[in-house]
Amino acid sequence: MIDVQTVEFPEAVTLVGGGAAEGADLRRALGLAPCLVAADGGANVAVASGLVPDLVIGDFDSVTAEALSLIPPARQMRLAEQETTDFEKCLSRIAAPFVLGVGFLGPRFDHTLAVFSALVRHAGKLCLLVGGEDIVFAAPPRLALDLPPGTRLSLFPMRTVRGESRGLRWPIGGLEFAPDGVIGTSNEVTGPLDLRMEGPGMLAILPAAMLGPALTALRSGPRWPSPGGR
Repeated sequence: MIDVQTVEFPEAVTLVGGGAAEGADLRRALGLAPCLVAADGGANVAVASGLVPDLVIGDFDSVTAEALSLIPPARQMRLAEQETTDFEKCLSRIAAPFVLGVGFLGPRFDHTLAVFSALVRHAGKLCLLVGGEDIVFAAPPRLALDLPPGTRLSLFPMRTVRGESRGLRWPIGGLEFAPDGVIGTSNEVTGPLDLRMEGPGMLAILPAAMLGPALTALRSGPRWPSPGGR
């Protein structure tokens, strides 16, 4: 059993959860992020796909004994505390170039909301959630993207936040976003996108087909300060 605070990975990490994880999404993520980490019950998903995770992190209330028996104890990190979700336990302890999360966008909406909350709390971590229809990530200080005109870009605030934009059908400049106020869902790209946020707290949602361009832009752009990690 592993007893460390942070685990360093030389390559990008695919983080698999116990939710809706299509095999195609998992294979696509592993093609970009070859290290496999399971968030608790995500180990069941990995094992069912014929994969043995490099690491399992969580309180182990969802992973089956059968799945654990196939994973060496040296790859198991059991964390009993209940103040954070398994997704946040993983995100706060993984040090890697970037993380692709699969199996976190449903089917349970309460779990998805908890993941979104953790995503903005750790906005300095480069993490994209990958689903069958969408990708979701915390908007960085600046996002410069060249996407086909008409591409859907939704912005959803998890706290009060402001920003500026160029290349959106409905610009965001001068607006104060809040989860119980102005939101920015179902916007569209009209040309080269330049999105700038005054602070962390905004989620960006793009079609799943835009994973490659979004990942490239996020890796080359600035990030929010992230104490104690890459």
